[in-house]
Formats: sequence, C-alpha cells, structure tokens
Amino acid sequence: MNIKVKLPPDFQFSQGSLQDFVDCRQRFFLRYIRRLAWPAIETEPVLENEHWMQQGALFHRLVQQAQLGVPAARLLTYILGEELERWWDNFKTCCAPLINQAEGHFVELSLNTALGLNRITAKFDLVLRSASGQATIFDWKTSAKHPQRQWLEHRLQTIVYPWLLVQAGSSLNQGTPFLPEQIEMVYWFTDYPQEPERFPYDQAHYAADTRYLVELAETIHTLPESGFTLTSDKRKCRYCIYRSLCDRGMQAGDINDIENGEQDDLSLSVDFDQVEEIPL
Repeated sequence: MNIKVKLPPDFQFSQGSLQDFVDCRQRFFLRYIRRLAWPAIETEPVLENEHWMQQGALFHRLVQQAQLGVPAARLLTYILGEELERWWDNFKTCCAPLINQAEGHFVELSLNTALGLNRITAKFDLVLRSASGQATIFDWKTSAKHPQRQWLEHRLQTIVYPWLLVQAGSSLNQGTPFLPEQIEMVYWFTDYPQEPERFPYDQAHYAADTRYLVELAETIHTLPESGFTLTSDKRKCRYCIYRSLCDRGMQAGDINDIENGEQDDLSLSVDFDQVEEIPL
C-alpha cells in the first residue's frame, strides 16, 4: 500500500535536506518527515569530533563578530588553542584584505525563496559585492582534508547557493537582481588557505539548476512512503545516525577515515546560535 507522505507544514528545503534526499531517501524521511531523533553518534572518537565541531563553529562566530565591528583585542581572547589561532591567522592574511576592498559585505546572511509547494532557505557565511556589481559567495570549510573539486562541484550547496542568490539577492544589490554571470561561489579552507575552490556561475548553470531543484522538490512531494528507500551505497551510512535503525551497522565511522568534506557536513549538527556571542 502506497501511503501518501506529507511534509510538515513549517518545512523549508535547504541544501542540507536536499543533500540528505540525494544521498539517502530514507534518511530524508526519518529526519525531516518523521523528525525522528535517534541516539547514535556520528563519528568516533567522540571527544575529538565534538572538539573539532566546536572549533569550527567558533571560527564562524569569530568571522561574524569581526565583521560586526568587535575590536581585535577582544576577539583574540576567544582564540584558544593552536588550531583556531592558525585558522584565524590564515583568515586575516588571505580573506580580510578581500573583505576590506569590497563595496559591500554581508555576513551570516539568510535568504529564502519559493521552491514548489515549500520554500528553500540558506545561510551564507559571507557575500561580497564589488563596485562593479559582482557577487562572491564565501563558505568557510574547517575540514581536516581538502576535498576533491569534483566532489564539491556536485554538492547541493554548490547548486543551491548561487541559484538562491540570483532568486532572492536583489536586496544586496540596491534592489537589482544579480545576473548569474555576476556570481561566483568560493570554498575557502582554513587549513589550506592558498587552495580555495572557485565556481563561476552563468546562465547555463542557472537554467540547469532551476530544472534540477524543481524536479527534486516535485519528486519529494509525489513519492509515497515506500519510495523513500535506503541508499544502495553503504559508504554513505558510515557517519549517519540512523545506521543502526536501518541495520547498516552499529559502530560509528572513524573521524580519521572521513573523505573529502564530509567532516563539514557533520558540523551542521552544531547549533551555531548556541556558540557564545562576543560582546561589543
């Protein structure tokens, strides 16, 4: 019997939820439709993983507060440990000059627009607008390994962020929508400061992304419950909290075996807003 599935009334798509659906439809069903909390850890060793996620969240907070005008001396009191100090030094050397040269900069910016019957939302680490109207999306990556460009190219984040900036970014450009050709997506890696991955955008990408995202949303809305199947790629189960529920193993994957940028995906479980705010 094919039971009709309904998304929660307050549900909004995101690059994370769409990535979950692409990676494993059952994971999407459990996380966003059933909203099932499952008592499993994502990676081993637990303390190392928690430390890394908290450091990554604190780095994002430091960048945000710096752009809001928190004095440098006060920021430095929150930089604890060699890892975070190294990331911050790399940021000041490689990224701060670009921010200072920009006509406009928007940090921890949330945008949303309609996608099918729901809306889709994203929070941007940083968007810079040049005097000529070019927009550069920066996303900070604190993963220990530099991911392969091909892996990044096919991630939903690389698709959703530029597309959403075209759709909903006119407020950043004096009321004029950005053209796809004016946008570039840049992944900047805290431990690989001289090796960013840049993805220029254009009309062809925008048209293809529009079709793809609309089709994804329509598929999710029309699937019966039996259509939310388990992934056939069991490698995707290694760091999934539902692996024991789905009989895909009890042991969490080792953080040292993470490939590409999956480590940053795990950081999504850290609530950024719970990281202490640095007072002005």
